[in-house]
Amino acid sequence: MIRALVKRELRSLFVSPLAWVILAVVTLILGWIFLLQVDLFLRIMPRLALYRHGAGVTALVVMPLFHSAIVILLLVIPLLTMRLVSEERRQKTLELLYAAPLSTLDLVCGKYLGILAFLGVLLFLIFLMPLSLQLGTHLDWGLVASGLLGLFLVMAAFAAAGLYLSSLTEQPIVAAISTFGLLLFLWIIAWAAKGHGPGSHVLRYASLLNHFQAFGRGEVRMSDIAYYLIFTLIFLILTGRRFDADHLEH
Repeated sequence: MIRALVKRELRSLFVSPLAWVILAVVTLILGWIFLLQVDLFLRIMPRLALYRHGAGVTALVVMPLFHSAIVILLLVIPLLTMRLVSEERRQKTLELLYAAPLSTLDLVCGKYLGILAFLGVLLFLIFLMPLSLQLGTHLDWGLVASGLLGLFLVMAAFAAAGLYLSSLTEQPIVAAISTFGLLLFLWIIAWAAKGHGPGSHVLRYASLLNHFQAFGRGEVRMSDIAYYLIFTLIFLILTGRRFDADHLEH
C-alpha cells in the first residue's frame, strides 16, 4: 500500500505545472551559479597554483553550489509540500484515504516518501553539475559525497516539516508560509547563537545551518546526522498524530 501511495503522490506532483516550473527554475538558477563559480575559479587558478595546499575546484566550485542549493530549497520546498495534505483536506478527498485499509504509518510514509522521491530527482539534477567537471579536472569525491549527504538530509528535514504543517490546514498558501517561517527561524537562530551568552549552545545545536557546515568541509559527524534524523522523525510522528486525531473526528 505504501508503494501505491508513493506512486500516487509522484503522479500528482508530476502532473502539476508548479512542480515542473520549480524543477526548471531551480536548475536554471543553480546552473547559473555553478557557471559563475567555474568562471571565478578559472580566473584565480593561476594564483592558486602558487600554493602547494591551495583550495581545489571541489571546495571553490562544488561546495558553494551546495550551499546555494540549500538557500533555494528553503524557498521552494514549502511550495512543494504545501498541497500534500491541505489540498486533500480542502477538496474532501482525505476522507477517502481514511476509509481505505491504510494504517497511519502507511499514510505518513506514502506521503513523505513521495515528496522525498521527487526531491531525489532534484538532487540528481544538482549532482550532474559537479559531475560535468570530471570531464576536465579531478574532483575530491569524498568532499562531494559529504556535501550530497548533507544536502539530502537537509531536504529530508525540510520535507518532513512541510508535510506536518500541510496537515494542519486546508489552505495550501498558509501551509507554505508557515513552513517557510519555521525553517527560516531554525536557520537564522545561528546568528543569535554567536558568542557565549546563556543558551547560545542550545541555539547553535538547534540551528539547521550549523549542522550542514561540517558536511561542507567533508566532515561526516554522527551528531549532525542524528540531528537531521531526529528532526525528521519528530515531524513525521507529529504528522501521524494529526492523522490519528482526524480519524477520531471521523
